[in-house]
Amino acid sequence: MKQISFLLMAVALLCGSGMANGQESKFFKAKKIKAEQGDAEAQAILGLMYYEGQGVPQDYVEAAKWIRKAAEQGNAWAQYELARMYAKGQGVPQNYVEAVKWIRKAAEQELAEAQFNLGGMYLRGEGVSQGYVEAVKWIRKAAEQGYAAAQYNLGGMYLRGEGVPQDYVEAAHWFRKAAEQGYAWAQFELGRMYYEGEGMPKNYVEAVKWIRKAAEQGDAKAQVSLGAMYYKGEGMPKNY
Repeated sequence: MKQISFLLMAVALLCGSGMANGQESKFFKAKKIKAEQGDAEAQAILGLMYYEGQGVPQDYVEAAKWIRKAAEQGNAWAQYELARMYAKGQGVPQNYVEAVKWIRKAAEQELAEAQFNLGGMYLRGEGVSQGYVEAVKWIRKAAEQGYAAAQYNLGGMYLRGEGVPQDYVEAAHWFRKAAEQGYAWAQFELGRMYYEGEGMPKNYVEAVKWIRKAAEQGDAKAQVSLGAMYYKGEGMPKNY
């Protein structure tokens, strides 16, 4: 997992640090030397720089070239990014079968983003036969690593009975985990479940608490629901 953490720091460095052009150019040259010597981390970062157009003109073909080199050395982050490029047709022909091949490699190395997205490909039938059971398997792996989007989606699958028996208690369990990480859609769903009494006793005060959190993040459904609760005086005094 250390290689993944290092690469994620590099992503943050490149995309959010506001490096001056001269610094970007020096960083690029240093990474290119190491990449040409076969360093997988440097190859992955070089690919990212081509992908983002940082320190070099944006070039998806070159990005795919260097990311593939890192992926072929077993770098999980690079495998995941190469899969995304195949799914989008960036620098390579769009090919969902190849996307699945590479994202599976990353998922098997416990990269949560890859596990979650592999589950999504099973849900949509992209490059694999559509199947809720396999989707749940991979989404659960990501959820158990604390990946909020996966926790929210797993909660939704329990809510609807997709690939698992319908179970409101389990749905609420996973929505809560994502909600506690600030995931607005999960906050709304958890609040709605308190409101409806699904998987737990009805509790308008708790419903207001979680729906408000989602509403304050700009979730339109939560904003409408919170307004309606003020209108009806549910969980708080009426306040037109």
